[in-house]
Amino acid sequence: MTGAAIAGMGVTFPGPMRQDEVWSGFFERHYNGSRKGLAKRIFENSGVVSRHGAVNPLLEDASSWSTAKRMGRYLTEALPLGKDAVSSALDAAGLRPDEIGLFVVCSCTGYATPGLDILLARDLGMAPTTQRLFIGHMGCYAALPGLGAATDFVSARGRPAVLLCLELTSLHVQPPSEDPQQIVAHALFSDAAAAVVLVPTASGQTVAEIAAVTDTATADHMTWDVTDLGFRMGLSPKVPDVLSIYVADLVGDLLSRHGLTLADVDGWAVHPGGPRILDVVRDRLSLPESALAESRGTLAEHGNCSSPTVLLIIDALRRRAAGPPRNTVALAFGPGLTLYGTLLRG
Repeated sequence: MTGAAIAGMGVTFPGPMRQDEVWSGFFERHYNGSRKGLAKRIFENSGVVSRHGAVNPLLEDASSWSTAKRMGRYLTEALPLGKDAVSSALDAAGLRPDEIGLFVVCSCTGYATPGLDILLARDLGMAPTTQRLFIGHMGCYAALPGLGAATDFVSARGRPAVLLCLELTSLHVQPPSEDPQQIVAHALFSDAAAAVVLVPTASGQTVAEIAAVTDTATADHMTWDVTDLGFRMGLSPKVPDVLSIYVADLVGDLLSRHGLTLADVDGWAVHPGGPRILDVVRDRLSLPESALAESRGTLAEHGNCSSPTVLLIIDALRRRAAGPPRNTVALAFGPGLTLYGTLLRG
């Protein structure tokens, strides 16, 4: 068996939207009731300055769309975004689509059969023998188990793999509600596609290990329910408190298995589920605020894009002016409640 290293990454986004304009141009009217003041504060304190939407609420109000209409729009928007992200990653890696042995796709914001994995493999020109894996329902942390599956394939088979994470949360704007959880979701979530190419080599930025912990007793704290009006997010304010219980042990154990300590980590890719989650990770790991610069910067510039987000942060770390980190820890959180951690070395 050999290792698996990141050979290229590609990211792409639908149209940009400013958070203040989305509030004043749509959500201020959307929440024009007893929760208007609360909604305004949530939008202002979300940490999001700009984000992206395949459906811009300033141009289209999707809150009354049927789930069928949303799924039709998902395919229309997802295919070109996914193709651009994967093509960019392959170009960066210097590989042709027909050289890919495994194509992993993560998405929980839309479904179709044949799925994105088949349709994109066809449009990109991957070989008929390319194996595929589609991962749904995992939400914000899906990139890391997806990265694990791709890493295992590359290490065992000695062939390249591609991981694509693509989410279009803008399709799931919900009707006006007094529910604070819906307001938080509307203030944070955004659209993006991110792809990474892994190749069989022991040099470069390699995936050293994937680790996870799930607290099933808190499974109701984060949900994604299919309704007649799209997918409805359930997001308890208790999520950061639960994560605070587990994050230090998961990271400490992950590092110790590789003879490392927190002081050896010079790159942190922490999924910005919201500002408070970043605060909890910083405080529980006793990190300086500067360690979360790329995570907060990604939240501010792109919002919470669900599964692509941690890949966006890894990409930002790789593009540091001083060069990529030697040791990167990536953390992502989602339904379960589940915490995933990944160690990248190189």
